[in-house]
Amino acid sequence: MKSLPYDQFALFALFPFFSLFAALISSPAHATEYAAVQADKSTLTFISRQMGVPVNGRFPTFTAKIAFDPAKPDAGKVNLRIDLASIDAGSKDANDEIAGKEWFNVRTFPAATFSSTGMKSLGGGKYEVTGPLALKGKSKPLTATFDFKGDGNYGTFEGSFTLKRNDYAIGEGPWTDVSMVANDVQVNFHIVAAAAAATLAPVKSK
Repeated sequence: MKSLPYDQFALFALFPFFSLFAALISSPAHATEYAAVQADKSTLTFISRQMGVPVNGRFPTFTAKIAFDPAKPDAGKVNLRIDLASIDAGSKDANDEIAGKEWFNVRTFPAATFSSTGMKSLGGGKYEVTGPLALKGKSKPLTATFDFKGDGNYGTFEGSFTLKRNDYAIGEGPWTDVSMVANDVQVNFHIVAAAAAATLAPVKSK
């Protein structure tokens, strides 16, 4: 039997190690999906402007559903339902005013919802998610950017988006005048999720 040249024999001998290395780097076992939202660590806030002065507020009650694997961002899913009546704009008077018919009209439209239709990586730990935002009977396409950081068994999604309130009839009648209340409203989200098996079980933030 003719023997192999030394260099061919060495390559042949190393083949199992190359195969093992390739299997390890491509193995889905190294992927981590973050799906269990941690309500006590997550927040949803906003900044509006009245006569040029920034006004901070938050929505303490919302339901978040998420499934995100940083190794496969294109397969990520996000669903958000915001209880509009839970708004905290700094005072009871302000909360009652915003819940009224000219603003959120929460009796007819109690919630705002967002369901992602696409997600992609922008590089450097930054991502973009798109989908329709339904608010006060209107639905408009929305794009939000966020940073993702994984730390052991937890992942943090930190991002924001800007919506134009007049697109959703938030502030009708004289309130459509953006010289008093700015049209742009910045919404910020800080969502913490634990690594878990794929699930979309809702979690209510307090």
